[in-house]
Amino acid sequence: MTEKRLPFTKEMLEEIAAETPTPFHLYDEAGITDSANSFLKAFDWAPGGFKNFFAVKALPNPAVLRLLKTLGMGVDCSSYTELEIARRCGFEGREIMFSSNDTPDEEFLFAKELGTIINLDDISHIDTVARLGCIEETMCLRFNPGDEKGGNDIIGIPTEAKYGHTRKQIIEGYTRLKKLGVQRFGLHTMVASNELENDYFIETARIMFLLAADIYKETGIEISFINLGGGMGIPYTPQQKAIDIRYVSKGIKKEYYALLPEALPKPRLFAECARIITGPHGYLVSRVLHIKQTYKTFIGLDSSMANLMRPAIYGAYHHITVPGKETAHLATTADVTGSLCENNDKFAIDRRLPQIDRGDLLVIHDTGAHGHAMGFNYNGKLRSAEILLTADGQHRLIRRKETLEDYLATAVW
Repeated sequence: MTEKRLPFTKEMLEEIAAETPTPFHLYDEAGITDSANSFLKAFDWAPGGFKNFFAVKALPNPAVLRLLKTLGMGVDCSSYTELEIARRCGFEGREIMFSSNDTPDEEFLFAKELGTIINLDDISHIDTVARLGCIEETMCLRFNPGDEKGGNDIIGIPTEAKYGHTRKQIIEGYTRLKKLGVQRFGLHTMVASNELENDYFIETARIMFLLAADIYKETGIEISFINLGGGMGIPYTPQQKAIDIRYVSKGIKKEYYALLPEALPKPRLFAECARIITGPHGYLVSRVLHIKQTYKTFIGLDSSMANLMRPAIYGAYHHITVPGKETAHLATTADVTGSLCENNDKFAIDRRLPQIDRGDLLVIHDTGAHGHAMGFNYNGKLRSAEILLTADGQHRLIRRKETLEDYLATAVW
């Protein structure tokens, strides 16, 4: 099997682990910067300036979000807490898109206070934001294409998804918003997660451009911006191919100029991609505690699905490297496990690995999106630290490990 390369050495990891014991998530600043710059450059043709609103839910660490802000990205938030994180990281006004569902009143009010772009998920929310006085000059609606578009295993098929408006509701919604005084209208969709098929995103853009043209024909309403959402995947396995973002951008550009009528002012293009930006540049670093031999071999780590739940809940593959043994013969077939009282607490099943010894460091790849962020405290497991490998080869702690006192602080004794 082809080995995935690491941006650090075993010696560097041991140095870090001497300061911050495993497990911890480690992020590569240089890799994140390169991915962000490449992504934005691919869409530099877009009229009015392309904007990517990084989905905070993927990696809500202030150090990473501030880095992305310096690179020209905005943020997409889906809760009060994410809005507050964005505010504290220096994002302002329309650098923030608020895309939520089943939204409490106080979250709409906070989004308005911050001057964000409010992206409504449900037509009934129009009445809610009107009642709250949250109708802004610019408003956005989320579209669910239904049978027009296929989904995938993670996010589901659109007709079964809880998100967005039907086509009929989109037309009605814009008409109502215009009567309420809205001047600028945004259109948004998000129909896939971790998708690797290049043409999937071109097809999504085509649907959105046709819809924008139809809205103009049927209502006279001009769409000011189209947010094509996120969902761009990364190659978790060594055999998978990364998305060709230049190919995708070229295809979207062709559809953009072919399908939007001359009479319609050209809308800005937005996205809310996160996984493709930070996902490949995050690593869960763990240490082998035990090697168990029963009906099969189990390699027990000092981390668990509380640190990375994707393999357990999605059956997701995450590549594993044993630093210092990258070229060693794959002599072991084992399940790589954590210590939760759950039998599905496994990072890998029947994984081929080099000879493993107690005390070995194991690096689990591609945890830079929906890794630490999805952590939890079952069995009283404490959230791990996060560390940034800086562009100059140094490292710094960007989130300390949760302590027992942190965990117990909210309990009423």
